[in-house]
Amino acid sequence: MATAQAGARRYGPGRYAVLTAYLVLAVVMLVPFAIVLLNAVKTPQEYSTNGPLALPEGIHLDGLVDFWNRVDYGEKLVNSVLISGSVAVLAVVLSVLNAYALGIGRVKGRLWILVLFLMANTLPQEALVYPLYFLAKQVGLYDTRISVIIVFTCIQTAFGTYLLSSVLSGFPREILEAARIDGAGRLQVLLRVVVPVSRPTLAVLLVFFFIWTWNEFLIPLVFLVSNETQTVSVALGVLQGQRLMDATMTSASALLGVLPTIAFFLIFQRTLTRGITVGAIK
Repeated sequence: MATAQAGARRYGPGRYAVLTAYLVLAVVMLVPFAIVLLNAVKTPQEYSTNGPLALPEGIHLDGLVDFWNRVDYGEKLVNSVLISGSVAVLAVVLSVLNAYALGIGRVKGRLWILVLFLMANTLPQEALVYPLYFLAKQVGLYDTRISVIIVFTCIQTAFGTYLLSSVLSGFPREILEAARIDGAGRLQVLLRVVVPVSRPTLAVLLVFFFIWTWNEFLIPLVFLVSNETQTVSVALGVLQGQRLMDATMTSASALLGVLPTIAFFLIFQRTLTRGITVGAIK
C-alpha cells in the first residue's frame, strides 16, 4: 500500500505535465526536420503539384545527388570536419592550460584576466571581421583553413578558459597537495590529476566547440573564398544566394548540412550526458 502511494506521488500530475511539455517541445523541434526530409526525396514536379506537406510518391535521390556533385560536398565535408575537429581539440587544450594557471595557480590579476576573457565572448563577430581579415592578409594566411582554425580556437578558448577557471578554482586542494607530496611536478599534477578528474567537463566542451564551429558562417564566408577551402555552411549559403537550386535541392542541401552534426551528437551523446550529470552531481 505504501509502495503504491509512493508511486502515485512520484508520477503525479506535475510529472505528467512536465513530460507532456517535453513531448510537445520534441514534436515542435522534429516537425521542421521531417518536412525537410520529405521534400529532399521528392521531385520538383511532386513539390509543385502536391506542396511541401504532402508525402512523396517515392524516394527520389536526384536532389541529393545533384547538390553533392554541384558543390563537391565531399570536399566541403572534409574541410568542415578538419576545421571543427582541430578547433575543438586545440581550444580544449588551451582552455585547460589557461584555467589551470588561473583556477589553481592563482596568478596575479586573475580576476581582471577572467573579465578580459568574458569581454572577448561578448564581442560580436561583425566587429572582428575586418581587423582579422586585414591581419590575415598581412601574414599571408587569407583563404587558408589554418586562418579560420586560429580565429575560432582563440574565440572558443576564451569561453573555455572562463568556464574551466571557475570549475578548477573549486578543485580539492587535498588531492593537489597529496600529488605534490608524492613528488609530482606541476605538469604531472595537471596531466595525472586535474585532467582525469575533469574529463567529463572537457568532453562536454569538446562536443560544444565542434558543433559551434561547424555552424559558423560569417567568418568562414569572409576568409574562405576559394572553392577548395570552403566549409559546408559556406557552400550552402553561397549556392542558395546564387539562386541555383529549386525547393527540393534546397531541402536536400539542408539535410546534408545538418546530418553530420546530428551524427556527431548521437555518437557523443553518452559522453555529453555523462559530463552534464557529473557536473550536476559535483
